[in-house]
Amino acid sequence: MKEKTATNKFSAFARENTMLLFLIVLFLLALVFVPRFANAGNLKNVLIQISINALIATGMTFVILSDGIDLSVGSVAALSGIAAAALIKLFPDANILLSMIVILASAVLVGGLCGFFNGFFIAKLNVPPFIATLAMMNVARGLAYVFTDAKPIFGLPESFGWVGLRSVGVIPVTIILMVLIIAIAYVILSKTCFGRYIYAVGSNKEVAKLSGINVTKIKFIVYMICGILAGLAGVVLASKLQNGQATAATGYELNAIAAVAMGGTSMSGGRGGMIQTIFGLFVIGIINNALSLLGVSSYWQTIAMGVIILMAVVIDQNKKD
Repeated sequence: MKEKTATNKFSAFARENTMLLFLIVLFLLALVFVPRFANAGNLKNVLIQISINALIATGMTFVILSDGIDLSVGSVAALSGIAAAALIKLFPDANILLSMIVILASAVLVGGLCGFFNGFFIAKLNVPPFIATLAMMNVARGLAYVFTDAKPIFGLPESFGWVGLRSVGVIPVTIILMVLIIAIAYVILSKTCFGRYIYAVGSNKEVAKLSGINVTKIKFIVYMICGILAGLAGVVLASKLQNGQATAATGYELNAIAAVAMGGTSMSGGRGGMIQTIFGLFVIGIINNALSLLGVSSYWQTIAMGVIILMAVVIDQNKKD
């Protein structure tokens, strides 16, 4: 009887923590079979590589928990990066403080504005999230090309690269920023009334309305959060590349969705959170890093990403059954 009870408990734990177990196994396999993976410098590289995706995936977590989707984040990131690059170029002798102001202002204004329009069409006009954000994806990417005439914006002051290329002590600024944003998002989703409202809207919109929750307001805010974080990711990427370009962040929306879904957050909303997104981020980061160290083509890495997304959906469906 005790053995059966222990087995049932383990089965329940495995069912609820599938991605955590998969992440542990994946990490151990990489340690054993991938040369140089265990190197401290490489492990730091994994964190740097997932940092930009983590910013976008954090915003995507808010949206997906509310039973939405945002396909525009990659384009919004590119447009925000271009806005920051164009603005900072007006100040060739800019110091770090001015560069930080430009970076934050570009992320909030451009990303927030795009998120506002997504929220308006989805929450106010009842346009399906897929359609509204698909339209924004094309509009933002088109504006990026029009503004730059498809040419990168170079010649940025050195201080602009502080966020994307510098470190505080031995810790890169991008990693510090990632940890800070994830920590804030975790507190909001798990410790505040607003976070509970997001879960309620994602679980059942009609019941949430009857409970007195302003569903329209919640949807507005989650899309603005997603837009701002996409904008922040875009300016960090521009800082890292030391240029703004219309082709930046192409396909990043799929990486973010994959991280959220792979971690275990339900694509139909109402279940999951930042811990699950962290699992997904590390799974994708370790897979991409391991494949790169093994000399696998980037084309195969793209195929692996498609398989990851499919696995996430299958796991999500099995949890519902």
